Amino acid sequence: MQHEHDEGAKNQFIGAMLATHKLNESALLTGIPYETARKIWRKYRERGSVKNLPCSGQPKKIDSTSVNEVGIDASEKVIAKALEDHGLHRRVARKRPFLSAGQKKVRKGWAKDHKEQDWKKVVWSDECYIHLDDKTGRIFVTRRVDEELDDSCVVPTFKQSSVHVMVWGCVALGWKGPLAVLEYPGGKGGGMTAARYQEQVLEGQLKVFWKDLEEARPGLAFQQDGAPSHTAKTTKHWLAQNDIPLLPHPPNSPDINPIEPVWHELKKRLHALPRHPTSTKALREAVLQEWASMPLMDIDKHIESMSDRVKAVLKAKGGHTRF
Repeated sequence: MQHEHDEGAKNQFIGAMLATHKLNESALLTGIPYETARKIWRKYRERGSVKNLPCSGQPKKIDSTSVNEVGIDASEKVIAKALEDHGLHRRVARKRPFLSAGQKKVRKGWAKDHKEQDWKKVVWSDECYIHLDDKTGRIFVTRRVDEELDDSCVVPTFKQSSVHVMVWGCVALGWKGPLAVLEYPGGKGGGMTAARYQEQVLEGQLKVFWKDLEEARPGLAFQQDGAPSHTAKTTKHWLAQNDIPLLPHPPNSPDINPIEPVWHELKKRLHALPRHPTSTKALREAVLQEWASMPLMDIDKHIESMSDRVKAVLKAKGGHTRF
C-alpha cells in the first residue's frame, strides 16, 4: 500500500520547491520519495493546493444516513466553526529555515553553552540579498494556537538565488557598523569567494570598525555564519592574524543572529520610499542611505533580545522559535 504523506510534510516540500526550484533536492530534504514528490508538485501547480480531492471509490465515513440520524446539516461554515471551537484555525504557514535533527541538537548545545554570554561584547555580521520583487505565494495550514512553530506547520526556507544587490553589514550593541554593497561578477566561479570576502569585507570594512570598537570595548568576539567563504582556511588565517576571535554560530539559525531582523527593518524602509529604485545603481544608493539614517534603537532592541532568544531555543529543544 502506498504511504500517504500528511499535509504538513507536503507543505514543507512545496516550500522547498518554491525556494530552490529543484525537485530532487526538495524531495531529499523533506524525506519524500522522488516519484511521490513529482506528483505532489504537479498537483500543486494544477490546483494551487496539496489537499487530496475526494476519492470517488472510497465511501464517506459520514454518509447522508448518518447525518440524518444525528440530525445535523453540516455545511462548510458549520464545520469550520466547529474546528475553531476546538482550537483549529486556517493560518498562513510560518517560513523557517529547514532544521534537521542534527542541527536541532547543535542549536540546543549552543544555547546551553551561551546562556551567560555577554552579548554587548559580540560583533554580529551577515550578508543579505536586497531585491524588491519578492513575490512568494502563501501556504495555509490548519493548526492549533500552540502548533505555530511545529515542523509540520511551517514552510522551510532556503537561500534565494534571484537578487539585485548583495550587502554585508555588522552591528554591536550601541554601534552601527559599516554597510558594504558587495561586488562580484556572478555566474560560475563568480560568486562570493573567500578571496573576495577577505578583500571587500574583512580588509575593506571590518578591520577599521573592529579596531575602533575594540579600543572602547576590549574582549570582543566576531560572529559570522557558516558560508564557505567564511569558513575557508585563508579566511580563518586572516582572522587569526588580525586577533579577531570567533563566536561559533549554529547552521540555519537566523533567529539567534540579531542582525537578521535589522535586515527586515532596512527592507521596510526601502519599501516605504515614495519612489522605488528602478536600477541597480539607484538601489545601491538607496540601501546605503537608508542604512545610514536607520536609528540605532532599531538595532539595539534586537541585540538586547538575545537572552530571550537563547531561552527560546532551549525551550524548543533546538527547534524553531518565534524570533
